[in-house]
Amino acid sequence: MKPVNTGGLAGYQQSVISLLKQYYPDANRRFSPSTWKTIDRFYHLDLSMVDELLSDRYSVFGPRPRLPSCMLRSMLLALVFKKTSFTDWSAELKMNPLAAILSGFHPDDTPGVGTFYDFTDRLWLSKQDNFSAHAHAPNQRKVAKPCNPNDKAEPIEDCSVEELLKRLKETPPSDAQPFSKLFQLFHDIFLQHSVDLNLLDLSSLVLSGDGTEVVTSARHRYRKLCKCKEKNCSCNRYYSQPDTACGYDSSRHKFYYGYNLYMLTAADSKSDLPFFPLLQPASMHDSFAFCHTYASMKVFCKEAHVSELLLDSAHDAMAIYRLCQENAIRALIDLNERNTGKFKYKDTFTIGKDGIPVCEAGLKMRRDGCDQNRMRIKYRCPNAGYPDGIHCDHKCSDSPYGRVVHVAASENPRMFTIPPRGSKEWKQEYNKRTSSERCNKREKEDYLLESGRHRSSKMWYCRLYCIMMCQHLNAWDQAASDSLKDLFEQIA
Repeated sequence: MKPVNTGGLAGYQQSVISLLKQYYPDANRRFSPSTWKTIDRFYHLDLSMVDELLSDRYSVFGPRPRLPSCMLRSMLLALVFKKTSFTDWSAELKMNPLAAILSGFHPDDTPGVGTFYDFTDRLWLSKQDNFSAHAHAPNQRKVAKPCNPNDKAEPIEDCSVEELLKRLKETPPSDAQPFSKLFQLFHDIFLQHSVDLNLLDLSSLVLSGDGTEVVTSARHRYRKLCKCKEKNCSCNRYYSQPDTACGYDSSRHKFYYGYNLYMLTAADSKSDLPFFPLLQPASMHDSFAFCHTYASMKVFCKEAHVSELLLDSAHDAMAIYRLCQENAIRALIDLNERNTGKFKYKDTFTIGKDGIPVCEAGLKMRRDGCDQNRMRIKYRCPNAGYPDGIHCDHKCSDSPYGRVVHVAASENPRMFTIPPRGSKEWKQEYNKRTSSERCNKREKEDYLLESGRHRSSKMWYCRLYCIMMCQHLNAWDQAASDSLKDLFEQIA
């Protein structure tokens, strides 16, 4: 039957207080400050909307189900308690009354392992647990180890970034994805509340994008379905994790099996809040993963207006700069030194790999202002107008003002950025990109993302979105007057 939550948040809070008084009458002295902090966070967390959003995933007939709000709250608590499997968490609920009370269950009536797996089925809008079929032909193109240990692996995709963006523009991703319900819960309850608390500004988002490896197994597990004697035949094989692939971890200099988690992070938020994720095969290059993630984000979060993108050198492709130009996005992307070099500009000047014009005498010109309205950067002769100017014998202009060059960002957005590449303003703004590393660190180390022993994209997406919900929950500051510990001290 359909879930019915008549009490809402008030009913949950009343249940928590009464059960805590019953099972922990000395709670104000027994629990540590960190435990009380966790209790306060979940005590004020309003998940009553979950029961409405998931109502269509339940049948009219059948036994009365567990409240979806309690099930989701319990899954979030499992991450806080560092439990990486439903088996361990179900046992914890039976042994630890506090875990059951905060979840919204009575300590004598807690759900079993199968109930949690049944709930994840309702969060996943597909009968299949993966995007790909288990049986498919082996991938002939494999990631090659880069010659330089500090470089990232070369892309193995059969198209360019420009072709992929054109394809995604003509045929945008559909919003009818298996993880659509998960994003709806995350968006309506957690993301929107962070916006209400002014932790995010959807009208002017500064996003930082980066991919990180998610190791799911030690090797790519599969078995042959044919009886060919040839070991490397092209016949279909059965893969236990069909959405994963072999990738190269450039930071640890080793191959791994799993996903490439591409996360768009709100770089202008103090808590490095996650905004939109997408799990791709580990073999996918970050530049291609960004294209898929950005296109999906625009479909799922139409009200978001991105004003600035902060990306690393793996995204240094002219097609991405053009994409930002078309959408009025300021792109701050680190240069890939393998694709840099001097090139001619207006016949007499060359542009160095740092985007600064070099005069006929081979000297770097000095930056002398930036016209934000006309998107132009002004450079002036280094020998004129400065007391510490570099003196040379080459006279490039008869004017005492010296030779002036205006470069327009529209001509080459990769080299001519606003603010100018290499300037103090550019470096200060680009430093926000470290929010991606901090966000990924929290997910992988604080919430043990890779510790889940899952074999399906359904379970990995459920785990990932629950972690993102916890990240937003931790960023919400509760007023001291609303402390549940103070309430218990008054009762005592």
